[in-house]
Amino acid sequence: MHNLSQEDLARIIGVSRQTIHFIERNKYVPSTVLALKLARHFEVMVEELFELDKDD
Repeated sequence: MHNLSQEDLARIIGVSRQTIHFIERNKYVPSTVLALKLARHFEVMVEELFELDKDD
């Protein structure tokens, strides 16, 4: 949608490509700071990117 590779996004946000990969696969829960950086980059609310599981 934004025409960014994992590597491009990782560089912009300041994390590794693997971090972006694991977030996309729901294998890593980002810190609040990282979630806010991602939301700011995409100009959306954090809740549009992430949601709580009903067990959380």
